[in-house]
Amino acid sequence: MIPDSFRHAEVKSFRNFKKETMLSMEKLYEAETVTSAHGQLWQSSISQTKPVGAMSLETLPLDKKTLEEKFLEHMPLEANPPKSKFCDFTQTEAKSLEEHLLRLQNLCRICGASFNTTSYDMKYPVSGPVDGVTQEVLRKMGHGDCFWPELIRNAFRIDVKTDTEARHPTHFCYNCWRVVIQTINNTTNEDAFFPITTIVEWKPHSNLCSICNFSRGTRKRKGLRRSPPVTKKPKVAIDPPIRPRIIKRKDQINSTSILLAKKIVNCKKIHLNSKLLVLDYPNNFIQTVSCQVCEHLLADPVQTPCRHLFCRTCILKCTTVLGKYCPVCRFPCGPADFRSPIKSFINVLNSLVLRCPVTDCEVEVRLGEYSTHALDHKERRVKHAYSPVNKGGRPRQHLLSLTRRAQKHRLRDLKLQVKTFADKEEGGDVKSVCLTLLLLALRAGNEHRQADELEAVMQGRGSELKPAVCLAIRINTFLSCSQYHKMYKTVKAITGKQIFQPLHALRNAEKMLLPGYYSFEWQPPLANVSTNTEVGIIDGLSGWAQCVDDYPMETISRRFRYDVALASAVKEMEDDILEGLKCQNVAEFVSGPFTVVIKESCDGMGDVSEKHGCGPAVPEKAVRYSFTIMSISVMNENDEKVKVFEELKPNSELCCKPLCLMLADESDHETLTAILGPVIAEREAMKTSDLILEIGDLHRSFQFIFRGTGYDEKFVREVEGLEASGSIYVCTLCDSTRSEASRNMVLHSITRNHEENLERYEIWRSNPYNETADELRDRVKGIAAKPFIETQPSIDALHCDIGNATEFYRLFQGEIGELYKNPKLPKEERKRWQVMLDKQLRQKMNLKPIMRLNGNFARKLMTKETVEAVCELIPSEERREILRELMHLYLLMKPVWRSTFPARECPDLLCQYSFNSQRFAELLCTEFKYRYEGKITNYLHKTLAHVPELIERDGSIGAWASEGNESGNKLFRRFRKMNARQSKCYELEDILKHHWLYTSKYLQRFMDVHNMLKFGKYASVPAEIISQDNTIAQSNTIPDGTIPEDDTIAEDDIIAEGDTIAEDDSFNF
Repeated sequence: MIPDSFRHAEVKSFRNFKKETMLSMEKLYEAETVTSAHGQLWQSSISQTKPVGAMSLETLPLDKKTLEEKFLEHMPLEANPPKSKFCDFTQTEAKSLEEHLLRLQNLCRICGASFNTTSYDMKYPVSGPVDGVTQEVLRKMGHGDCFWPELIRNAFRIDVKTDTEARHPTHFCYNCWRVVIQTINNTTNEDAFFPITTIVEWKPHSNLCSICNFSRGTRKRKGLRRSPPVTKKPKVAIDPPIRPRIIKRKDQINSTSILLAKKIVNCKKIHLNSKLLVLDYPNNFIQTVSCQVCEHLLADPVQTPCRHLFCRTCILKCTTVLGKYCPVCRFPCGPADFRSPIKSFINVLNSLVLRCPVTDCEVEVRLGEYSTHALDHKERRVKHAYSPVNKGGRPRQHLLSLTRRAQKHRLRDLKLQVKTFADKEEGGDVKSVCLTLLLLALRAGNEHRQADELEAVMQGRGSELKPAVCLAIRINTFLSCSQYHKMYKTVKAITGKQIFQPLHALRNAEKMLLPGYYSFEWQPPLANVSTNTEVGIIDGLSGWAQCVDDYPMETISRRFRYDVALASAVKEMEDDILEGLKCQNVAEFVSGPFTVVIKESCDGMGDVSEKHGCGPAVPEKAVRYSFTIMSISVMNENDEKVKVFEELKPNSELCCKPLCLMLADESDHETLTAILGPVIAEREAMKTSDLILEIGDLHRSFQFIFRGTGYDEKFVREVEGLEASGSIYVCTLCDSTRSEASRNMVLHSITRNHEENLERYEIWRSNPYNETADELRDRVKGIAAKPFIETQPSIDALHCDIGNATEFYRLFQGEIGELYKNPKLPKEERKRWQVMLDKQLRQKMNLKPIMRLNGNFARKLMTKETVEAVCELIPSEERREILRELMHLYLLMKPVWRSTFPARECPDLLCQYSFNSQRFAELLCTEFKYRYEGKITNYLHKTLAHVPELIERDGSIGAWASEGNESGNKLFRRFRKMNARQSKCYELEDILKHHWLYTSKYLQRFMDVHNMLKFGKYASVPAEIISQDNTIAQSNTIPDGTIPEDDTIAEDDIIAEGDTIAEDDSFNF
């Protein structure tokens, strides 16, 4: 706007004259009306006419012609307004006001720029709620519903709530909108690089209005402008208002260093001029995205400590010639102090649209894509530079499509030239000259990866390790992407050899090992399951149909599709299957069906939140669902079922493959049902179908048998709908009550199963016999909810060991205090016995006291040495012998239900188990009657009553335990640190992906050889394992680095109070 100091003194008198004239006109025509021919009334008063600014935004005309048509529609056909000397003046003033409003609506409220008609330009209202596109952008930034006045006030400190439509524009431009978004997105509290430093001042309309009187390219006269005649049609084109002139600092204008720097850089041919921009940006914005030295658009921008922006080549040339200081403000700085601008500024810079400066090229490209566009021009010039001569006949074919003889014929001249050059310059080394030419061609085409590989081959230092080997090293050492990349660069820089593969090569190797790579088929097709086989990691809640009345599921879950994961796991065991067929003398071309036995496991991992300081207020718990391939069998020629594969370490974390991960509590029944429901549906569909998969170049069929045994007692009670472990129904395998189990500790049989639990739930829900609550509870035997996962009745050997060790810890305290003499002693005395026991165990056995007993503590506690240390505190010799005998019997029973193959590992103890368990139960009933009269713990009951029957049915108890899933808890924490990301969704995907790769048998073969070489076992490594191409042959050797069965207990393997004991007993020490 024109400042007041530029106006003449006559303006004030003119304003007074105009005001008096308007008042007299209103008094003169206050009551005058004219009746039209159609009986309509028309008033000529300006105060009754609806101004343009009062119209809504939807009906606001965009040009003057439309505005005139709108007024003519409401004007009667015959009207005789009164004529006076003021009529022409009033119409002129109204018409001038209309033109002012029309021009005003085509200007930006913030910067005063005019709206262009290009496809890139948009405008936004300054009042009301934001539009849908902007709201979506704000929601991604974490903001809720917003309004334009608030955003404008925060970005520009301009209050638009007090604007009037007759004085202020009602819209702002797209450039100011981008500044608003950039200001909101600037979360690092850094200054934006394109602020609106000059605020336009809007003033009421007058004869000296700069909006109406502005003319591009002409100067205004000092005197007042004469209004145009009424008959002359005003200009329709809208000119922008005069913007305040940006005054440069004197040190910028008079600085000789800037002028000298421009001569030094001389970058007219390599940098782009700001005049190539398609849109008309404000001057301050153009200066922001331009280099301070060459005044071209920033190319590879850098920022100095004094917050000036330069092209990288320009500032490097200036600092090299002029010295290490800023050319603008002479602030001392060097190349080491230069930093790249913030990412948001780079995105805005790359999004600028410009015209291609090449002649006869009218393409408009973004600045970030200009390099690719310029490369096309370069290739086109090179292509036209060499025009092959076609002497007629067939069209000229490409060189690579010719035969070897035709290639020699076409390149004979070039071959002679290269040979002549090699003989003259390189001593006749034609191969080196050709390879160098190929290397330069790859570098020129930005094929740097292939160029690096070719250069390594030329220097005799090719890649030492294959991508699969590098991937195995990265996964087993838990290296993040940045850590592996640093190792890769460091080794390459120190040794001069590319020993490790880059990250992109590892990602290609991952695709072959993750589910979704191999194609397969189900016959018949799975019900309600897609036939698409290229399915990777999916959302765990994708199969949950949410209703209107359901509360939102506040959890994150990622999983593989069950059938895709099983197909990938079986495909990984291709070598094992073929080797098993060969060892069992079964024809290699047998097509099946192969029977695959699957052990399913699921358990909570406790609190997995990353503790920083005091940690979060609410613990973050997680649950993992996994499976293990236990065995694969097939019928031979004699119709006998033979095992072609059997898992030797079923409780190792290396064979327990993750299927589903969720951030939820295992006691949250609704969440588990929603996430595991689709998994169970896929599992049920696979029971009645055969998998058709290519193994050994032949399509073979596989049938699956699922056994859910890898659950602890708490989880079994949750998914089978049983009451909690403190219930009177002590066992999940039989219907015995706690009192019945204490009276008869040995003679029980397995009676519970999934189908029976479903039937009992229907009885509990409907109560068909109209029984009381106690009678109904006794009929359903503790069923309190609907079972939703089928489990196999079994004993969790890991938690059974922990629960029994906890019970022995209580017995030790009771024997120290001679509780058999006086069972009713105060808690203070019991606390004193516990302190004495902890002190003795710390001194003799180096067992530190813990709050809750875990697996490692349980294994050290249940030994003869521990009993001898405890017997030193027991005063009675008779009680010492009883305690020694009790521990001896337990140590004889433990290997039976802890070993993987008891019939092969401990056959004598297996035969003696019934006798030992009977003697153990007699000691508990007689010598420890004070503790086991009318009650018994859950795991002691299972140990004494159900072990022989389970081994007779399954062949083992320890093999079907949940130790593999439990030992994976520490892997979850390590992979989470390895893949720490801001988004938990992507973090969970990375954890699931790397955990699957950790259990890959293909990668384990590489680590087996690595462990053998690490411990110096060169003689035990077959020659065919380490081949010249770094491939690994089939090996059944168990690596020494794997964790044995007794060492797979993580820190979370603890027994809660309600798991194995009732009433007032507790496992917390």
